[in-house]
Amino acid sequence: MRRAVPGFRESIIKGVMNVACNHCVVRDLNFEIKAHGELNLRVLPEVIHHLSRSNTIHKVEENVITVKEAGVRDFLDFCNDHMESEQVEFRIDDQTWRPLSELPTVLDMEWIDEVITKGLVTCYFQPIVNVREEIFAYELLSRFKKEDGSLIYPNEIFAAARNRGRLYALDRLCRMTAVKYAAPLNKKMFINFIPTSIYAPEFCLRSTVELANQLGVDPSLFVFEVVETEKVDDLAHLKAILTYYKDRGFEYALDDVGEGFSTIEMLLELKPHYMKLDMKYVQGVSSDLNKQKIAKQFLEKALEIQSVPLAEGVEFREDFEWLKQSGYQLFQGYLFGKPDPIPKQ
Repeated sequence: MRRAVPGFRESIIKGVMNVACNHCVVRDLNFEIKAHGELNLRVLPEVIHHLSRSNTIHKVEENVITVKEAGVRDFLDFCNDHMESEQVEFRIDDQTWRPLSELPTVLDMEWIDEVITKGLVTCYFQPIVNVREEIFAYELLSRFKKEDGSLIYPNEIFAAARNRGRLYALDRLCRMTAVKYAAPLNKKMFINFIPTSIYAPEFCLRSTVELANQLGVDPSLFVFEVVETEKVDDLAHLKAILTYYKDRGFEYALDDVGEGFSTIEMLLELKPHYMKLDMKYVQGVSSDLNKQKIAKQFLEKALEIQSVPLAEGVEFREDFEWLKQSGYQLFQGYLFGKPDPIPKQ
């Protein structure tokens, strides 16, 4: 029988907390640089010496050096002039190694740090209606701007966050902001989150739950919606996150659900309170037999696991009428209202 090492579990928990906390706060990035090839390895000591003089080198381990962001552009210029750059890789925060050619993109996306640290995010409300077109809930959608006031598209900002290892910090900011916007309305709210950005729910989600409790909001009014459902690889991790929410009285939804074996297995395992039919199967469903087939299969699966079926992306009344007659209960889309900073009554 294996004996537990004293303090082992505590050290693991502490390690997880440190990882999570490091990603909560936007700190200066450290870049790991890995050099390959005879020429690069011969030149590397000169690089280390130069970066040491400028106090921008953090660590040296054989052919891998860790450089502070302040010294990375300097290194990049030197590498392009004196090294074989195609044999140099970099990574941030233990992410996968990437070719050096992608480094300028990461550096150019430094503006994401300002968005997060200064909280340059607001929320728009999009109504979710029932079969009588009465507002059942709102989905809170994050909108971003730079300090100069220029708008940033969501796909642009999340790409920047991924590139710079800021995804958790951005996701946390969006969740916390959404909770603050939701509290005064006392209405059911769908709040998005990215499960792959969360390391350990008991640490990463605690601040969101505590904020909701501080604001005195009934937890059953919050529906935490899994973004990028189709991209979830670690089902056990996602289940742990959703269980954390459920145990504290919150509900959860899966978005963009469509066809596919992996998605069906996921539904059976997770049993979400709400299931959103992907808009690509909604738009034009009234006249497309293949979309109708998928929409009906989705509806049957939702009812089987006692999940509320929700059709998103409804733009035409013909599609709404077909979905309503088929048995769908909730609907979202431009037909009922676009995202707006003031919630439609």
